[in-house]
Amino acid sequence: MAANFVNIDRDTPFLMPPSPRDWVAEDDLVHFILEAVLSVNVSSFKVNHRGSGSPQYPPRAMLALLIYCYSRGTFSGRKIEQATYRDVAVRYLMGGHHPDFHTICTFRGANKLAIEDVFLEVLLLANKLELLKVGTVREITGVWS
Repeated sequence: MAANFVNIDRDTPFLMPPSPRDWVAEDDLVHFILEAVLSVNVSSFKVNHRGSGSPQYPPRAMLALLIYCYSRGTFSGRKIEQATYRDVAVRYLMGGHHPDFHTICTFRGANKLAIEDVFLEVLLLANKLELLKVGTVREITGVWS
């Protein structure tokens, strides 16, 4: 009797483009982080108001990217950039865009204190919603550099 295998076809294009949301589980942390970041005040974040240079990423998107990656144990700007290509949830979070490590590090450096405040706010919200148990929150040396 011949074996019956699933056909793995990597060459046929989709008739209709798939929705990236379908590739991320409904209970994935990325959904909570995206919702939480929508509720925070980003007026104190430093952005290029002159509009010169390349288009910049929205502060909420960069915040969500950093918070999600930090929560998954990824702190390096280069590894966060790599996650925008390899991690389906991060690809969904960034809408298929890939900020390079320099952009990530520049945003992080320019907004260190604001990111710390928002990160704490998101942790406390997650604790309030009983999504996680928060113990003592302290700065992790080296994360912000």
